[in-house]
Amino acid sequence: MKKRFLIIVLCLVCSASFAQNRKRTTKKAAPRKAAAAPQSVLKNTTSGGNVELGMRDTAKKTLKPFDRPMDGYYKKNNILSAKVTPYANLREADVMFAKRVWREIDLREKMNQYLLSPKGRLIDVLMAAIDAGELTAYDPTGGSKDDPNGDSFSKRLTSGQARSRMADSSVVDKFDKDGNKIGSEVRAGEFNPDSVIKFRIKEDWVFDRQRSIFEPRIIGIAPLIKPKAAGVELDYQPAFWIYFPEARPILAVKEAVSRNNDATGLSFDDCFVKRIFTSYIVKQSNDKDERIRDYAQGIDKLYESDRIKKSLLDYELNLWKYGE
Repeated sequence: MKKRFLIIVLCLVCSASFAQNRKRTTKKAAPRKAAAAPQSVLKNTTSGGNVELGMRDTAKKTLKPFDRPMDGYYKKNNILSAKVTPYANLREADVMFAKRVWREIDLREKMNQYLLSPKGRLIDVLMAAIDAGELTAYDPTGGSKDDPNGDSFSKRLTSGQARSRMADSSVVDKFDKDGNKIGSEVRAGEFNPDSVIKFRIKEDWVFDRQRSIFEPRIIGIAPLIKPKAAGVELDYQPAFWIYFPEARPILAVKEAVSRNNDATGLSFDDCFVKRIFTSYIVKQSNDKDERIRDYAQGIDKLYESDRIKKSLLDYELNLWKYGE
């Protein structure tokens, strides 16, 4: 009996220990199956199915917004926040002498070539402001009682009209269905900014006796074009007029390119106010409303321009009297 009882107890102990070992092995085997999953994924990725997906996921995590490197070692922010320096207040009672002068600026001259630089043309600044509605272009056509010369800012132009005046026009033949010529029409071409090589400015030279200063103040500026009529090029004419006081805030934040120094910080407004340009006079106010070319030809026009310029400068000098 004792032997049988011992045998039964040993069998129960062996069965219990066997059951415990089996539970442990099953628990340890489960992670092996889970760890085998990446191998199957690797097998699938080698087939090309999931390689692109994996690369896209990693690309989404690694891609960052593009940060453009700074072109240089400092930023030019002063010109962008520049403001117009206003002129001193001028009363009519203080104006002792005034003379209106029309000048032309030839961009082909060395001192004026910065106005024609591809990095920043003056005409591009004006046209962009007109297209954006920041500047108003005025019709240069004269002949009316209020605006005989066309430079009194009497008639506004739309941005499309102003741009069409700058475009090179050409005569295009018109044909009927049978190919026979039935007429011709003028069509506007594309605008070439390099074709604008002259500007005309209208200014007043004023002597303010309160401040004892004789200074010029620009009133208007106009790009000059050379229109064609019947295949013949005419003389330079204004495409439109811009009221200069209205253009000053726009010109003050546009940097003028210098051929000598990149750190001048001069704007187009500074160049006009400080007279950093060369020009020649084409007209001064007179009782007959004559231009210089109406009574002088050839080189005499330049002599007359210099004479008028000298007379303006001599006026201020003649006001001073030095004692002996």
